[in-house]
Amino acid sequence: MEKKEVFVDISARHVHLTREDQDVLFGKGYELEVYKELAGGGGFASAEKIAIVGPRGSFPKVRILGPCRRQSQVELSKTDARALGVDAPVRISGDLEGTPGIKLVGPAGELELKSGVIVAKRHIHIGKKQVEEWGLSTGDIVAVRVDTPDRSLIFGDTEIRVQDEEDLALMHIDTDEANAAGMGPMKAYIVEF
Repeated sequence: MEKKEVFVDISARHVHLTREDQDVLFGKGYELEVYKELAGGGGFASAEKIAIVGPRGSFPKVRILGPCRRQSQVELSKTDARALGVDAPVRISGDLEGTPGIKLVGPAGELELKSGVIVAKRHIHIGKKQVEEWGLSTGDIVAVRVDTPDRSLIFGDTEIRVQDEEDLALMHIDTDEANAAGMGPMKAYIVEF
């Protein structure tokens, strides 16, 4: 089988906010400052950070990703969720029904999310070129091999998400998954679908 190469990016804990929640945390009309553009999808990491507070612990500086969304959500690793005392399910971003909530604290205010805390399911964003060449579409499940000096492994149950971009092959995993493989950002290969 021909190698289907993807770049693996490691996603640390972060928050997505609605416009209304951003106004509560930072003040009405506040606009986030772009710290870094994100590959695949037109998003950005903001310069702003907020605190997230769970029943058992907190993280004082969690980065916000923009632009604003229809529903606020917090994406954590399983290790993060345990430290906070939150039973966060593994879900694709945006699939928030039945998820736990958490407290958010910003410089201008605080709020309690009723739901929206997840551990993001590992996934690959692909563009139109990859859809055509690889025959994959949104929702397909693949396995991806990462070759590291000490802990090579295969990530199964990796979901495909098709983007509007022409040429894109970007996998997102969380810090727990990256640490399990002893890896930083790197190239990997889809080995099974």
